Amino acid sequence: MWRVYSLCSSSPCWNPRVQIQVTHYIGYERERILCEPKKYDPTFKGPIYNRGCTDIVCCILFIICILGYVAVGILAWSQGDPRKVIYPTDSRGQFCGQAGTPLETKPLLFYFNIMKCASPMVLLEFQCPTTQMCVEKCPDKFMTLLKAYANKEDFKYYKNFCKEGLEGLTVTQILSSGLCPAMLTPSKPFTRRCFPALGQKKGGEITVGNNSKFDDGEGNIRDAKDLVAGVKNATVVIEARQVAMKIFEDYTQSWYWIIIGLVIAMLISLLFIVLLRFLAGIMVWVMIVMVILVIGYGIFHCSMEYVSLKSEAGSNVTLKDLGFQTDFSVYLHIRQTWLAFIIILAIVEVIIILLLIFLRNRILIAIALIKEASRAIGYVMSALFYPLFTFALLSIVIAYWAVTAVSLGHTVNFSTSSMKAECPDSKCLFAFYGGETVYHKYLIGLQFYNVFLFFWCANFVTALGQMTLAGAFASYYWALVKPDDMPAFPIFSSLGRSLRYHTGSLAFGSLILSIIQIIRVLLEYIDHKLQGTQNKCTKFLLCCLKCCFWCLEKFIKFINRNAYIMVAIYGKNFCTSAKDAFFLLMRNMIRVAVLDKVTDFLLFLGKLLIVGLVGIFAFFFFSGRVKAFENTAPNLHYYWVPILTVVVGSYLIAHGFFSVYAMCVDTLFLCFLEDLERNDGSAERPYLMSDRLLRVLNKKNKPEPAE
Repeated sequence: MWRVYSLCSSSPCWNPRVQIQVTHYIGYERERILCEPKKYDPTFKGPIYNRGCTDIVCCILFIICILGYVAVGILAWSQGDPRKVIYPTDSRGQFCGQAGTPLETKPLLFYFNIMKCASPMVLLEFQCPTTQMCVEKCPDKFMTLLKAYANKEDFKYYKNFCKEGLEGLTVTQILSSGLCPAMLTPSKPFTRRCFPALGQKKGGEITVGNNSKFDDGEGNIRDAKDLVAGVKNATVVIEARQVAMKIFEDYTQSWYWIIIGLVIAMLISLLFIVLLRFLAGIMVWVMIVMVILVIGYGIFHCSMEYVSLKSEAGSNVTLKDLGFQTDFSVYLHIRQTWLAFIIILAIVEVIIILLLIFLRNRILIAIALIKEASRAIGYVMSALFYPLFTFALLSIVIAYWAVTAVSLGHTVNFSTSSMKAECPDSKCLFAFYGGETVYHKYLIGLQFYNVFLFFWCANFVTALGQMTLAGAFASYYWALVKPDDMPAFPIFSSLGRSLRYHTGSLAFGSLILSIIQIIRVLLEYIDHKLQGTQNKCTKFLLCCLKCCFWCLEKFIKFINRNAYIMVAIYGKNFCTSAKDAFFLLMRNMIRVAVLDKVTDFLLFLGKLLIVGLVGIFAFFFFSGRVKAFENTAPNLHYYWVPILTVVVGSYLIAHGFFSVYAMCVDTLFLCFLEDLERNDGSAERPYLMSDRLLRVLNKKNKPEPAE
């Protein structure tokens, strides 16, 4: 027994020997905690079934936050109006062209003075400080109110772009009351809005309605170029919406081909999983060779495109000079684009080849672990379909977040408000963000809460999948006689344990990760806001913070993943499980570095191969480069839209299937480390790992002594 009265040198009881002994004791205890392996437990036979609830406080907090999230959603849906994202509204807040209203036949929005949209505040407020009204069609001629007022027919036409109540008023009274625009310019509809029909002569002179000058209705003759700034600011958001509409049209034309591509990706992924089940060793080497060949073909194809553009005019323009273009196909006609592809693919190819050379001896052990994972999945085949459940839950979380965010961002329609009922002639003009009601005052806080709960719920769903799979595969590893000692339905049994006993632990781990992710989002937001004003010191500090929190997020994900495995096996709380998993991995650091990560690398190559094969097929089909598909492929604005969709979807599908393998490998690896520490291969304490793993590790179980 150690007795310490004081460790302070000023104390009369201080003794240097005692201090040295205590220091050694503390160091010994720290080393013992880190280095002492697990002891043999004859009663341990896999995941513990008699367990209690863990992290109850976090469970209660999570439930309360979910109820609050539901309340925020209901509040947003009752106060918001998502239609404002799509349909234009006039100054009275009424939707143009809405069925069942007086504006049903007036689908277009007309601006009284488009030049007021040239204000820089338009980009911040998304609102032009001029009267806006719904019209049947855009004006098609030059006209001023002063001249139209003198001609009965012209004034009749002019009234189509004026408010009601013009009878008996003079021109001065009409203009001072804001009932009519001072002038009309030839305009064309663009995304349901009327914009001046600007043109350009050969000399570069801007025209509107074939005229370079116009009367602004106030006795001033102005240049047509004065309209450019207003149109540009008024359409800065509209251009993005136009691209979105073209992308939407491309999806309507190609959706069935996209589904076919995703089905092909799913079939290839499933085929790989089945082949890995029976031919793991051969398939791994086939994967490695195929990945090298696919990337090599990518380098060859990009090189051919780079050479073929050499003689084309304008192909030597740099990406910097070209700038950002909404039509991304323009970049494919630039040689520098293909050169960038060549460099990126070549770097990836060299990195993969070097890694394979240095890790060639460890690949054999990783293959043995993959074979064991294949065998485990053979006993728990339902695990292959569990990602569909995770995908469904994530889809619900994403959809709920998106609808709530849109509803919070677009408040209730002004035309249905109480103010509008009291004052029918009131207009809706932008004043400031927020409002006088409690809802408007805390709108930014509600948006922040929506984003934070989105991260928390998404991480919770992912964590639930990890713990469920870990519990199922752990029951396989620790079963002495397979499958007799395993549950009848391993996935359902593990899912039930996770939700019944460990909702708090799942909420705790996902909460820590969500806090880090929301900090990263805030750092990105601050960086974006300070982009034009930050000095080098601020830029360096933000860069360091973003890098540190990125590393911290990766570390927490690693800790959480292994903590969930330990919770699934032993049923302890999150912190204890995270500590046990971390020290277990630290005691076997070399094995973690050279075995587990090599296996992850091989599985990543499998995902890369599936994405590469499906991506190449999608590129040749949608781009029409192959004559056999010229008449079959749909006509698209941007053929890269379905290609990117198929590539991203293929990766998600492959990741879904291979994530089961990755979780299986991680679980078996942790159980394998525990097995090495708990048992010694004797008849009393035999290893529970497969004979294949025993041979690879040069281990063996000693036979029982003959009686």
